[in-house]
Amino acid sequence: MQSEQGYNVGGVIYPRPFKIRRLGHFGFNVNDLKKGEDFYGRLLGFRITDDLDIRTLGAQFDNLEDGRVLFMTHNADHHAFLLAHRSLGAIFGDDAESADVTLNQITWQVNTLEEVVNAVEYFNKNDVTLRRMGRDMPGSNWHVYVRDPDGHTIELYYGMEQVGWDGLSKPTELYYRRFNETPPLPQISEKTEVEEAAQSGIDVYSGFRRKDIGTGDYVVGAVRLPRPFKITRIGPVKIFVNDVGASEAFYTETLGFQRTEVVIYKGHRCVFLRAGTEHHSVALFPKPLREILGLSDHTSCATVGLELGGYAQLCDAVSFLKREGVRFSDAMPAELSPGVDYTAHILDHDGHCLQLYYYMEQIGWDGQPRPAHLRRKVSEPWPETLEPMSDTYADPSFMGPLG
Repeated sequence: MQSEQGYNVGGVIYPRPFKIRRLGHFGFNVNDLKKGEDFYGRLLGFRITDDLDIRTLGAQFDNLEDGRVLFMTHNADHHAFLLAHRSLGAIFGDDAESADVTLNQITWQVNTLEEVVNAVEYFNKNDVTLRRMGRDMPGSNWHVYVRDPDGHTIELYYGMEQVGWDGLSKPTELYYRRFNETPPLPQISEKTEVEEAAQSGIDVYSGFRRKDIGTGDYVVGAVRLPRPFKITRIGPVKIFVNDVGASEAFYTETLGFQRTEVVIYKGHRCVFLRAGTEHHSVALFPKPLREILGLSDHTSCATVGLELGGYAQLCDAVSFLKREGVRFSDAMPAELSPGVDYTAHILDHDGHCLQLYYYMEQIGWDGQPRPAHLRRKVSEPWPETLEPMSDTYADPSFMGPLG
């Protein structure tokens, strides 16, 4: 796996045996799941792909105040968002060491099962504490879980189950392929797995049917949808940390993120890191900044970004959510969103801040961000239309139909 030059990752030599490609999913532990389901499902458009009471999975979950976990998505991935009750926090990482961690996980996709398994050995070698490894159900993704210096649960995964045109997730009878330890290699393909299950008599079409709980009727890009916008991408994740330097070292040296930009805001050093061509995938803010910004001290989450399908959709989303009584926030200044121009911040029922945007600056072959003086200046009121930048709509297009 390792040579003097580094690790062979698909024929390319890297300093670690994996390469993070994108933010795959994240989630919140909340005080009221019904309110969360309404906010993230009806208002924002995450569709439910599985509704599981994890108390059915083992006695270790018996004492949960609410055992439901909602698996939700905006694309064909089985889940891009997880919604769980606050009482589940200790299992995911919210404990005495990280009392303000309400992000139940921050999950990054790599490209192969081999990378996941090799990451286990790499983390052990570098004294990174492993929390879990194996394969989760539902979702079917192979994974390894670790924690960052502030107790955020970090997952690397491969192989997320896809929910296709029929809207069906895998039935629970297929969960026999779950692993609670590092799997031996190689493994059978998912195609073979499903064929073998069908041959054994399992009804592979008996799984949960995807649910969109929106009730509206809006035309979005000539398609009728329950709300006037579509989430096309999740991230970036911005978090408050105790020691920006220590967290930066973990995310860059251990996980392989690259530093794009540093912003000094009111004397505080804020670091923006990327996994691919996006300006930033993760931002690290010092915790004293949380009080200065006036964000909720119950959570270490500063914001999570939700990219919409275009500038017009962003404008329509703002109008729609205001009509629905969603709380907007001006706590996050423009200086702390470098690489993003027009954006809006909203608060969920627990005070988590979400950033709605349509554009993020893309980093080219030379690895350099656009100079600040060449970035678009945001004007008020927002104009009806915008002139394109050189990298407007340059990130990967949304796969599949809008609804």
